[in-house]
Amino acid sequence: MALRAKVLVVSDSVATGAAEDRSGPAVAAALEAAGFTVVERLVVPDGVEPVAGALRRLAADFDGLVVTTGGTGFAPRDLTPEATRSVVDRLAPGLAEAVRLADRKGRLSRGVAGTIGPCLVVNVPGSPTGAAEGLAAVLDVVPHALALLSGDDPHPHGGHAHAGGRAGG
Repeated sequence: MALRAKVLVVSDSVATGAAEDRSGPAVAAALEAAGFTVVERLVVPDGVEPVAGALRRLAADFDGLVVTTGGTGFAPRDLTPEATRSVVDRLAPGLAEAVRLADRKGRLSRGVAGTIGPCLVVNVPGSPTGAAEGLAAVLDVVPHALALLSGDDPHPHGGHAHAGGRAGG
């Protein structure tokens, strides 16, 4: 299974050209280092509608990973989690918690993760370091998650060990 990813940078200042995008390249580099092909990068301003619309478009007919960077904090316009919740089919709280635990400031992230059909969406912080560290905390399990979403799980649920070390489900 080819690992494909898209990167969505959420930032008013980057969208208007007032600031340089540093998080998008950091996320793309981390994805490529982990064996993903980054097939699209997009920048949108903060806010529920711009982010939700971009997520819908990026996830349409896509069976890969969409990583958002930015808009997960406490500032009034940090609405990426709300936008993400409005479009995902199911939440993946374990991934969001792993991103939060990646570094000390991660506890201030309100990011979420979830699925849109066979697409997995993960919110990471907007700082280049926070984005890369948060993403690194989940990349080891993303290929398996994508295989499960696509129906290509090589280990059907009764044949592999689960938490606690026992087989079966």
